[in-house]
Parts: sequence; C-alpha cells; structure tokens
Amino acid sequence: MMGQTHALSGAVAWLAAVPLLTAPDLLHDHAIHLNAAQIAAGTVVCAGAALLPDVDHPRGTIANTFGIFTRWLCKAMASVSGGHRHGTHSILFAVGAGYGVQWLADNNAWGWWVALFLLVGLGLRGLGVGGESGDVTTGVVNAVLAAGLVFAMHDVGAAWAGYAVALGCLVHVAGDCCTPQGCPVLWPVPWRLGVPLVPRTDGKVERWIVTPLLTLGVAVLAVRTALGEEITDWLNTHA
Repeated sequence: MMGQTHALSGAVAWLAAVPLLTAPDLLHDHAIHLNAAQIAAGTVVCAGAALLPDVDHPRGTIANTFGIFTRWLCKAMASVSGGHRHGTHSILFAVGAGYGVQWLADNNAWGWWVALFLLVGLGLRGLGVGGESGDVTTGVVNAVLAAGLVFAMHDVGAAWAGYAVALGCLVHVAGDCCTPQGCPVLWPVPWRLGVPLVPRTDGKVERWIVTPLLTLGVAVLAVRTALGEEITDWLNTHA
C-alpha cells in the first residue's frame, strides 16, 4: 500500500485504540492515562510508525522524507533485512520497535527526541503535510515542521510511545497483508500471509475506497475523541 494509506491507517488505529489503552478494567496495570495533548501526539507518532516497516524500501515514502539520510538508511535496512517486505514486515519487528522506542523514552532523552523527530517527520510526510515530492525543499519543510512539533511536545510525557509505535507497525503489516504479496508476519519463519482484498498498490481500490474510508475514519474518531475529552472535563469540573 501507499505511504498515505499507511499513515491514515495508523492515525485511525490510534484514535480507535484510545478507549482501550485508557481502560484499567481491561488492561489493568498496563492501562495509561492520556490527556488531549498526548492523544494528539500519539496520533501523529502512530501515523509515522505506520510507515516504519517500509524502512526496507529504498524508493518508498521513508526514503524520500529527509533526503540522502533516509535514502541511505533504507538501503542499509533493505540489505540487512533481506529486502522489501521481509524482516521489517513482521510482528517481531513491531513489538521490538515499540519496546525500543519506549526504552529510549524512559532511559535516553536524546535518543527519544531523535526517534520522535523521525516518527513525527514520517507522520507528516505520510499525511501529505509539507509536500509529496522528494526534493530538498520538501525535505527541509518537513524537517522544520517536525522540529516545531517535537518542541511543542517537550513536556507532553511519553508513557504512550511504545503503544503508538507498536500499533502503527502492526497496522502497516495488516494493511500489506491485504495485498497479493502479503507479509512474513511470523518472521523469521518464511511463511507469508496474504489476503488480496486490495489487488494492486495505488490501484483503484486503494485510491477510491480504502483512502477515502480511512480519511473519514480519522475525522469521525477525532470528533468522537474531542467530544469525549470535553465531556470528561465537564464531569470533572462539576463533580
């Protein structure tokens, strides 16, 4: 699937998962508290993480996000992981990425800021903010916007980071499993899961059905989440 589709699916997944992630009766000790700023930050980060498995694609959205740096990164990852849609398109990668980012957030401030900058930049790129071409100007605009958002997030907290990254990666894998090529979800086991609901990447089904539905989903869930926050604030104020 295309980068925009993946990013939108990440945003939808995060907004849909907020009630679950914040429910102590379901997740018990693993539940987290999310305020409005954290929900917004998680939406962008999850959208970026929903592109992350394509770090093995030398010509994909990630490769064109921050110029030569991300192109080299994608080429190196493609060599290490076995090429596009191999090791990075798996449950193991998603869980590892989530744990890795959460470890950085909890233990290494500079590492966390770098990871956050990259994830926010990917999220903006995937959602089409700052342009869609791969030229230097687009990369600079994306970097400036990402840096501004990261600065705005400096005191948001990061208990949600691992969830957002793992969920974004898993949604990406699920999306690519809907194409004929499928994904090695249990990598390093080579078996691939593929259910060809979307016959061709960037084809009519993706352009005219999947992307519009995901866009509508983001809008509906964002409104639902915002109204839920307002109702909660009102109840807390008048309790």
